[in-house]
Amino acid sequence: MNTLKKFQEGLTKTRQGLEQRLAQIFSGSGPAEPDLLEAIEEILIGADLGTVAAQQVMARLKSDLKSGVGHKGPVDLPHLKATLKQEFLKLFQGGVLQHPHVYPIPHTILMVGVNGVGKTTTIGKLSAQFRESGKKVLLAAGDTFRAAAIEQLGVWAGKTRCDVITQLPGSDPSAVAFDAVAAAKARGIDILIVDTAGRLHTKSNLMEELKKIKRVMAKALPGSPHEVLLVLDATTGQNALSQARKFHEAVGVTGIVMTKLEGTAKGGILVAIAGELKIPVRYIGVGEGPEDLLEFSPGAFVDGLFA
Repeated sequence: MNTLKKFQEGLTKTRQGLEQRLAQIFSGSGPAEPDLLEAIEEILIGADLGTVAAQQVMARLKSDLKSGVGHKGPVDLPHLKATLKQEFLKLFQGGVLQHPHVYPIPHTILMVGVNGVGKTTTIGKLSAQFRESGKKVLLAAGDTFRAAAIEQLGVWAGKTRCDVITQLPGSDPSAVAFDAVAAAKARGIDILIVDTAGRLHTKSNLMEELKKIKRVMAKALPGSPHEVLLVLDATTGQNALSQARKFHEAVGVTGIVMTKLEGTAKGGILVAIAGELKIPVRYIGVGEGPEDLLEFSPGAFVDGLFA
């Protein structure tokens, strides 16, 4: 299955929710222009674009209505879809980051996020993809609070034929990260992925611990971590935007991984994050297998919303 098809299938629920509600307001005679614009804005906010992104898109629609661009008389559904696609793509422009093809060696990735978003599973999928491309990968079990998390990462390491750095449950996660960077350098590793414990973005002490992990990695290897990937659960909608704000403030998130898009109608949250925070979206998860973690493409995403 090609990438565009996967985007389309993964965004089915979001697309259906958006298109059905848009079609409803254009059925019959439709509301008068002021009410129409208000209804469209409510739909965009309801699709989890958030107020900032929704207002930017609505500004364009209102401008179109005044100038008569692309249509005669009241806005029509095909013109509306075309305008929405254009505006969504513009919102992603500030946060587009292509997958790096040339890595520093070792290339270090710090994975962060709240509990239950699929962080360790995402690490497993990434390691499978990197291994498939011929990279030598090392994993670090930095979630030392849960023995089950260490075991889960070990299972993924076995599946993907990667080594994993671990310490006893309850150990200092910064020490695990330091040892992992040292091991990556000594072993000629291409990519090091460091797992961390899920933590509420509202807990300042846990966020400070995350800052410490990042500082320790930088001491072990200047410039490290090269990427800080924040894993978000699409089903949480606007709460994902709040998480992104807090983690970005704390550790400077370089990319977003959005999981569970196939199971929700709240895929518009990606537009909100890109529009407001300008953080690049790196990957989206649309299924259970490693092949279902897709490198993000703004064009494929927007096409998937309006396929």
